[in-house]
Parts: sequence; C-alpha cells; structure tokens
Amino acid sequence: MTDRSRRMPEPPMPRERPPLTVLLASPRGFCAGVERAIAMVEAALRTREEPIYVRHEIVHNRHVVEALEARGAVFVDELSQVPDGAVVIFSAHGVARAVVKEAEARGLDALDATCPLVSKVHAEAAHHLRQGRHVLLIGHAGHPEVAGTMGQVPAGSITLVETVADAEAVAVPDPARVAYITQTTLSVDDTAAIVGVLQRRFPAIEAPNKADICYATTNRQEAVKAIAPRADALIVIGAPFSSNSNRLVEVARAHGCAKAVLIERAADIDWEALEGVRTVGLTAGASAPEVLVKETLDVLARRFDVAVETVTVTEEDVTFSLPKALAG
Repeated sequence: MTDRSRRMPEPPMPRERPPLTVLLASPRGFCAGVERAIAMVEAALRTREEPIYVRHEIVHNRHVVEALEARGAVFVDELSQVPDGAVVIFSAHGVARAVVKEAEARGLDALDATCPLVSKVHAEAAHHLRQGRHVLLIGHAGHPEVAGTMGQVPAGSITLVETVADAEAVAVPDPARVAYITQTTLSVDDTAAIVGVLQRRFPAIEAPNKADICYATTNRQEAVKAIAPRADALIVIGAPFSSNSNRLVEVARAHGCAKAVLIERAADIDWEALEGVRTVGLTAGASAPEVLVKETLDVLARRFDVAVETVTVTEEDVTFSLPKALAG
C-alpha cells in the first residue's frame, strides 16, 4: 500500500492465493453531506443550461470530480473564472461570506452545496460574534472548510487553533468572553485534547451545544478503532487532501495498526507491503464512493483467497434534502 500519488506496478499473480481476511468497516464512504452535494451538481446538470460551474472540488475525490466533469460540470478555483450570469455551485466545504457577496454582485446563479453540518458551524461563529465573544476555531490551516468558516466573521474576531501547543499559547482579548468551534472532519481524540487545554485555560469558554465534529467523521473513526487492533494492515480509500480520510489513517495507527495507509484507488496498493499479511482492515473516507471499495475488494480477491467480515459499529440513516431550487 502507498500514500504516494504514483500508481504501484502490480507484481505477477501468485500461483496459489494465500488466505486473507478483510475486516470491512461500517459505516464507511459517502456521508449525507457528500451525497447531497453530488446530487445538487447532478440536478443542476439535468435542469439548467450547461455549462454548470463548480467552485473548487465539490468533494475531495478525483473519481467523483472526473465523473461529473464527463457529464458537463466545469470545476474552477475562483469565481473570476465563471462568466457573468452563469450557474455556479459552491462546494460541500463551504465558502466565505465574501465569495457569496461576489457572486451576488456579478449576478451569478449561485447554488450552495455547503454541508448543513458545516453551515451549523458557520452559524455558531456568527452567533458568538453577535454576543461579543472571540472565537477559537479548532482546525487545519489551508483546508477549504476552515477558510470558509473563518470567512464568516470579520478578520481578527476568530483565531485558528491547530494543536495542543497552539491551545497552550493562544491569547484572547477577554478570557471571560470566548468560545470555541471546530472543523467537522477532525480526529475526535485529538480535538478532545485541544478542548481540554482550552477549558483549563479559559474556564468561561463557550462550547457548541452539540459537537461540531460531524456524525460521519465520528462513526468512521469508531469503526476504524474497532478493526485496527485486529488488522495486520489497514487501507483507507480517500483523497490525499481529504481531512477525514487522513484522520482515519492516524486513528488506525494510534489504535494498534502501524501499517495503515491512504490510497486513492486500488491501483495504488503496494503489494510488497502486503507480503505475509493475513488480516487487512478496509474503510473509505466520507467523500469516497462505494465503487472504489468494491474495486479494491475485487483486486484483493485476484491475489488472495479473501474472506470478508463486515464490522459494524452503528447504522446511519441521516439524509439532507436538496434546496427547493433543485428539488423535484
């Protein structure tokens, strides 16, 4: 297995397939926010005149993006690449208020595919600003969700906290008027450690009414925790820039499976790393489609005598409806 972008050459097929148990994590793969975002692009392609522009990758997965491109979606980095009056969709990660205002000023037909659970965090930031609190955002610099959340409030009213060391050092204008919010795709355990420091340093800090780390991130990490101690190796299917997918690798390593890696698809598997392995864990990040899981299982089955054991930690039934402009 490999977390490098290059495809691994596949060695010759073995004469006999050695036995391999695959511990298949459940839940895995698409979450409700990702399903809604993809459905919004598909609905726009059906009901609006092409081209349909999408600002940034709708979700962090090249397989998904390329499939939508093949159907006519045009992915751009900035609104300046979108012609006046065209249809543009904002990605599931959310955007800053300045981006929304720019779209309005240019008369763009803007559709917002921001995950409702990310929108919840945006609303929390705005609420704390109205209450006169300084906001501490726990998250990763450079991630589009963090950029969108920080862009909900004026510069200087929110501070990014990435690590426990940051939490120990961060200064706020008034320790009695401070709140924290978090990126939705963080490590549950790492975030708890950061929150613990903030609560020790700022006893009056306001917490979210409900944890900001989303249900899908939490559930996928719990599933990995359940299989990692039993696995000789663990494969996470997801994009290199997917926060929730990278966190799954970290969680696996922290819970007993040192040989845990991220791959984009089955062609990335490092077969030499699977020499002598008899139990492999398999999961997928929240933006990775199930077709890539099946592809990986099929490739494993060509080289091993595979027995699949599904390990389920919870059942998910969350759905998000499309906006009225695209419903029907």
